[in-house]
Formats: sequence, structure tokens, C-alpha cells
Amino acid sequence: MTKQNIHEGEKKQKGFPAGNETPVVIENLTKAYGEHVVFRDLSLTFPAGRTTCLMAPSGAGKTTLLRILMGLETPDRGTVTGLETKRISAVFQEPRLCENLSAFANIRMVRKKKLWEKDKGSWEEISRGMQELGLGGCERQPVREMSGGMRQRVALLRALYARWEVLFLDEPFQGLDQESRERTMAYTRKLCEGKTVILVTHSMEEAEQMGQIVRLPF
Repeated sequence: MTKQNIHEGEKKQKGFPAGNETPVVIENLTKAYGEHVVFRDLSLTFPAGRTTCLMAPSGAGKTTLLRILMGLETPDRGTVTGLETKRISAVFQEPRLCENLSAFANIRMVRKKKLWEKDKGSWEEISRGMQELGLGGCERQPVREMSGGMRQRVALLRALYARWEVLFLDEPFQGLDQESRERTMAYTRKLCEGKTVILVTHSMEEAEQMGQIVRLPF
């Protein structure tokens, strides 16, 4: 793979939202697993205060790049800057929920150490979010009893409910029917406006609706 240097997405937006700070910048990033090179000398800037949508075919390194940015994997070479003091939140391709806890408890845990502490404000805020995503009335339902699409929305709500400065979303709308997907994308756009979000998707429709598109080289 040849050296790539991508600093702009295919869709440009004017200016930076007020109050936003340092962009996330990767320079000359290389990652390989044995003989398989995922990417080599990749340089890329994620503007602060915007949603950047990463697109590439399966196996091109989108999820690997997110894992490096989140600190879950180490690159073979290169640097990442702009995340050193940032609070991050994430949605993975799998919901990664606590199966025996309710939807409400799964979402609330990202803010509260005591899961069973009474908190009317949290209940009302989370209930409003669940209602917006078509999950109203499911607050006390154990997530093990939920469908895949319902679990995906709970995982997304949990990530959005956390106190974050950079949000990583890896195929956050997969498994949703068209109506649920449109509703969930609209809600996510509303809560992420003016914030730094890095979103991985295979869907051009999702990318065009959610933010600035960047195609990874492959």
C-alpha cells in the first residue's frame, strides 16, 4: 500500500464550531499483523467539533484504526495526538452490555458508581432518550430479553449518556430496521452537534446524513 496523506474529507464543511479545541491527528501510522499490513504510513486529521465518517471495504482497517485511537491496540509506527486529555466514549460493533442488568442500569452505569442509588433526574433523562429511540417502557427490561436492534440502541444511548469529549462509533446503526435507523440517526445527530465524533460505516446513506466523509486507502 502506498503512503497516503488525507487531510480533507470528500465533503467539506465551512469553519469550526465555536468552543472546540484540538483536532485528532494521526501521522505516518502503520499497523500489521504478521505479514498482513492493515495500513502503512497513514496520516489523517479529524476536525474538532464535527462528525467524521470513515468508509472503506471490510478488512481495510477501520475498526483497527478506532481501536488504536481508543488505546486498545498499539500501532507499529506513527503517532496519535489530540486525545491525550480527552474523555472518550464508544459504541462497538457488538453491544457489550451487562446481560442481567436492565436497560436503564446499563445506561446509567457510565455516570453512577452505585447502580441502585435512587436518582429521579437520571431516570427521567434516560427514559426520554429511550422514548426517542422507540424503547419507551423498556427501562426495567433485562437486556438479555431484548432483540439485537433494541440492544444496539441501548448501547448507543449508554455511549451518548456518558460524559465524553470524543465519541467513537463502529457501525452504530447496524441491525436496525429502516424506521428505527432513521430515528436513531436523527437523535444521534442532535446530541452530537458541535462535538467530535468518529464514525465507521459501510453505508453511504448513513455517512451522507451523519457528517464529513473520509475514505480510508486500501
